[in-house]
Amino acid sequence: MLFIHRVISILFGSLILSIGINFFIIPFHILDGGVIGLALIVNYLTGYKVGLMIILFSFPIYLLAWFKSRPFFYNSLHGLLISSFFIDIVYPYTYYFHYYIHISPLESSILGGLLVGAGIGIMLRADASTGGLDLLAQFLAKHFSINVGLVIFLFDATIISLGGLLISKNNLILSFITVLSVGIATSLLTWNKEKHEPC
Repeated sequence: MLFIHRVISILFGSLILSIGINFFIIPFHILDGGVIGLALIVNYLTGYKVGLMIILFSFPIYLLAWFKSRPFFYNSLHGLLISSFFIDIVYPYTYYFHYYIHISPLESSILGGLLVGAGIGIMLRADASTGGLDLLAQFLAKHFSINVGLVIFLFDATIISLGGLLISKNNLILSFITVLSVGIATSLLTWNKEKHEPC
């Protein structure tokens, strides 16, 4: 039963995440943090598929996880592959969504961030994830004895700033709003889980 619940959570979370990215973030060239943000930058500059880029950027991190943290490797591999697959499968429907629904860039950055955060949160509640730079942040935080949250924030800020220089400075604020929305949605969906986990 737990296995079925986990599979459903990964599928549903991946679908919501892919809708947030394709329908709300990509059309306005907004950025997110982490590996998704790097994949979006490459997509905006070259047109390469976001899901494929997420997998390629994640490969070195998963290689590190294989040697340093096998539980992380196994718990997040399925989420990474399925969510990346969904992102590329849903992308062609972006045109139809915006043909019928008109939305402002600000609304899109908020809704996109909330959907991406919700998708991540749903997977985290089932002990799955999309992987990303979180593992690298944990290793760096441990090695340099600094707060992991600070490291993740620095990663996200660097990626968004880089994207602002390469893509559009005008979208910097929208991108930071998106990252904030992702954080809020993820935190709300995982708060009860963290609260009831044994110390």
